[in-house]
Amino acid sequence: MNRVKNKVAIITGAASGIGRATAVKLASEGAVVVITDVDDRNADGISKEIGNGSIFIKHDVTQPSQWEAVIDLTSDRFGKLDILVNCAGITGINAIQDPENTSLDTWRAVMGVNLEGVFLGCKCAIPLMKQGDGGSIVNISSYAAAIATPMAIAYGASKASVRQFSQSVALYCAQQGYKIRCNSILPGAILTPMWDEFLGKGREREKRSQEITDDIPLGVWGEPDDIAYAVVYLASDESKFVTGTELIIDGGQSAQ
Repeated sequence: MNRVKNKVAIITGAASGIGRATAVKLASEGAVVVITDVDDRNADGISKEIGNGSIFIKHDVTQPSQWEAVIDLTSDRFGKLDILVNCAGITGINAIQDPENTSLDTWRAVMGVNLEGVFLGCKCAIPLMKQGDGGSIVNISSYAAAIATPMAIAYGASKASVRQFSQSVALYCAQQGYKIRCNSILPGAILTPMWDEFLGKGREREKRSQEITDDIPLGVWGEPDDIAYAVVYLASDESKFVTGTELIIDGGQSAQ
């Protein structure tokens, strides 16, 4: 308990999946959380579940003006920002994503959320973070950043870019003396609603799910909490000497 007590956090994509689990975990450890997402259908329920004075803001991470509004509201309401978790992301799985047939619109849509959203988050958050005692930025990349993704080129490229971008942000902040750390997390197969379209339903879902877990040395899906616990560590002062690195959480897939 209280590993991030009195810290203020912004978490994007926090309406479901990894983002929601992370918001719950950070709040349970004492943080006040600004929850953002384009999906505001369950906004009241999310903020009540998370508690600890947390608030919800509807937020499209591809829009600079909306980032500025989120940062301004956080500053006005809480006076500081200690933690930023860039978790919002899309797979673009409903569109063709091979090198020969991917449309420019699909490429731009995936890059817009997964990469430009992370860039804008860091760009807008750093000025507020550096006014205080510094802070921690955690960018959610993917195991796909470390492997070839021939049928998901936009997704894989966007997540690989997040990995490298995070290192660049880390070194920049260190060189400027900002006391702001930046790290990325590379989740493997974490069972969230993002997988629903790929897995399908009924027997087809069971078959595809089994195919996924057969390729994981631990033999099971990861859970959102597996990532949320890692975020808490990277967001807390326990990781005060950790910056510019990535943490792979994939059940052993990358070790094969």
